[in-house]
Amino acid sequence: MPTKTALQDTLKEKYSINKNITQPLSLVECEEFLALLDSQPSAIKIVESFIAKNEELSRNNRNYGQQRSQAQKKLKSLQVEHEKLEKEIKELEKSNGSLGDRKSKLSQEHQELAAQVQQLSSENEVLSSKVQSLTTHNDELVDANEKLKKDNKDLKNIVDQIRLRLARDTKMLLQYEDSEIRKVLIRLFQWTLG
Repeated sequence: MPTKTALQDTLKEKYSINKNITQPLSLVECEEFLALLDSQPSAIKIVESFIAKNEELSRNNRNYGQQRSQAQKKLKSLQVEHEKLEKEIKELEKSNGSLGDRKSKLSQEHQELAAQVQQLSSENEVLSSKVQSLTTHNDELVDANEKLKKDNKDLKNIVDQIRLRLARDTKMLLQYEDSEIRKVLIRLFQWTLG
């Protein structure tokens, strides 16, 4: 009498029925199944239909298994990327907070500098006005100085003319013999010469 394994091998070779399908059957049920297929061609068609359907289901299961495996890999990849992005977001939020503080500080510094610029601009206008006034005053002083130089030169010429005339007149008077007049004139002449 053949064994269950031998009957399963026969079903596999003759009718392409997988051993895992006939595994739940007992030895007697395997014998009856083989006898049924040998005697009933319609049973063979049903078995072939089941085999074709089983192969289709196997292909579908393999495809779905591959898709599920790919989806799981993709999910893991997306989870890793999601965690990485969350970490980057937290770092960016932290950085953004410090940048916000820095922006606020820079804005305050900008306002302070703008106020200083405004103040310096006002001071510059005041100084510009003073410079204008001093320039005008300086021009007036230069003009007055030029005038004083001219007046001093004219005065010096007049004094020189007076001295010259006095010297001439004194010389003429000294030619006279009166000694008292001479002494007074000499003192006066010396006094005018400085």
